[in-house]
Amino acid sequence: MEFQPKSPRAVAFDMDGTMFNTEDLYDEVGDILLQRRGFRFDRELKLKMMGLPGAVAFQVMREHHQLDDPIEQLQTETREIFADLLPGQIEAMPGLFELLDFLEKRNIPKCVATSSHRQFASTALGTFELEDRFEFVLTAEDVESGKPHPEIYFTAANRFGIDATQMLVLEDSFTGSTAAVAAGALTIAVPTEHSRGVDFSHVHSIAGSLNDEVIFELLQ
Repeated sequence: MEFQPKSPRAVAFDMDGTMFNTEDLYDEVGDILLQRRGFRFDRELKLKMMGLPGAVAFQVMREHHQLDDPIEQLQTETREIFADLLPGQIEAMPGLFELLDFLEKRNIPKCVATSSHRQFASTALGTFELEDRFEFVLTAEDVESGKPHPEIYFTAANRFGIDATQMLVLEDSFTGSTAAVAAGALTIAVPTEHSRGVDFSHVHSIAGSLNDEVIFELLQ
């Protein structure tokens, strides 16, 4: 008989691509950044960078296109481009608000665990007045080792006061889901157009969106 996990005691949300369409914005920002240097931001590079902490991701970009620019310069330009694009283009992913309402009705605590920096996370969450709906928000500044290392999910479980195996994690990328699985968390991949076709055979389930029944059934 197939093993049925116990209902999770808490839920951790990845942010970029899982809660918001910021992966779409990353594509546009990355393309603008690279066009200034005579390159384009293609799918191969996107998949290499997806889910990685900022400095690590930019190092991948530098190596991929053999750029001479310091990582700090690439980060600064990226923040400036994002500041122009974010207010008019950020959107919540389908099912986000329905899932948050569902969790709150059942008093299931939740957090955000993102590879983004705190300033960006606060801006994104603040756009929809969401930060106060989470018990806490973990960002790149809160861990020494970024995804795919499991530290951020061990940290989240510790903050909840539970074992990582008692936590449900929602991720859209291979890198992020690998971190969650390595922590022992019950992991559901919610692929977007950016990560469809990626091998998610390591996760518990794959959902079509944040209001997929596969998520709600685990939370009953």
